[in-house]
Amino acid sequence: MGLFDGILGGIVGAGMTTIVNGLIEQNGGISGIVSKFEQGGLGDTVRSWVGTGQNLPISADQIHQILGSDAVTGIAQKLGIPTEELTNKLAELLPQAVDQATPDGSVPAPAA
Repeated sequence: MGLFDGILGGIVGAGMTTIVNGLIEQNGGISGIVSKFEQGGLGDTVRSWVGTGQNLPISADQIHQILGSDAVTGIAQKLGIPTEELTNKLAELLPQAVDQATPDGSVPAPAA
């Protein structure tokens, strides 16, 4: 990995936090994203992110399935990265984001 690759990776990584936060908001906040994953059959997984215990992992394929191909492809195109790279990053960062947004182990009420 060259210097440019490291810099580019850092920029994409920093931008991913914004992407993850935006994705959560587009899906109705924490309660909306939790609901979406529950409806997609991943209730135990997403509840582990909310709870105070260890976060269960999620695969890139599961992220793609729950969020939908159009949404994932659109975000990847905006970032100029392959869809597979995006879903791998989301699989890594989304559990952490939900976990950090629910420090007391409960989903906040949706914003009015």
